[in-house]
Amino acid sequence: MALVTISGFPCCGKTKRAEEIRAVLQGYLQDEKYHGPISKVVVLSDDVLNINRSSYNDSRSEKPARGALFTAMQRQMALDTILIVDGLNYIKGFRYQMYCAAREMKLRVCTVYVVALKEQCREWNATRQDRHAYSPETYEEPSSMVRWDSPLFTILWDENAPPMSQIWDALTKGNIKPPNSGTLSVAKAPTDALQALEQTAAAIVSAIIADQTGLGGQQSLSLATLSGMLKISITLPTRIITLSELQRLKRQFVMVHKKAITLGTTEKGAVNWDEKSIAGKFAAYLEEHVKL
Repeated sequence: MALVTISGFPCCGKTKRAEEIRAVLQGYLQDEKYHGPISKVVVLSDDVLNINRSSYNDSRSEKPARGALFTAMQRQMALDTILIVDGLNYIKGFRYQMYCAAREMKLRVCTVYVVALKEQCREWNATRQDRHAYSPETYEEPSSMVRWDSPLFTILWDENAPPMSQIWDALTKGNIKPPNSGTLSVAKAPTDALQALEQTAAAIVSAIIADQTGLGGQQSLSLATLSGMLKISITLPTRIITLSELQRLKRQFVMVHKKAITLGTTEKGAVNWDEKSIAGKFAAYLEEHVKL
């Protein structure tokens, strides 16, 4: 139910901190006082996925490597899991992508930034003998001022221990932000929605022309639609409304809703494109736009 992003220069001690955090969090979960939904802690890294660290030597090989890490992260995300992603995570755009995925799953998030001097990290990285050295020289540091890195916990490489009580509170009591609107799935209209829109609006125009008396007020209209007879109520001004005026308003109404049908919509709730709903929307549109 939470995502922990570990970030820092190569060789600053990220994996050591990730393991420390995993061990303490696992202990919290096993405490008899804890009764929450989280049951396990999972650490995901390049080593776990057998991603060669030389993949980060150039952009051509780095892109599929980061893609594999991101895909594995999405698979591991669950409401009963604290997922720790131990990797370079040195590009803010990638951290933002991870943050959006966590929001879509309604997970709490935090970032742990392991800090060491760049020159020191470069020296340690160059002298590694285990073939686990990374090559990237650039690093976009996390910032507590941006939402995808917050809450941010900064840990010096030689500190005794991470601030585990604060991390635990962030992962179990922190705010769960709603999914970004850009990641929401688009609700598509049924295949006959455009035909229903056109014919229902045309039926209302014909019914108004046939039934209007010029007295105005509330009128009850009977419509012949594809699915049968339909009755609606509409309140119109006390004057004769011309066919050209109704046709112009019909075209405007259809044009607005046609875009939602062809491109889809992300409005909240179920999108109803049946004839009764269309008739109600068009009646309300006419009541608002027909001039007195």
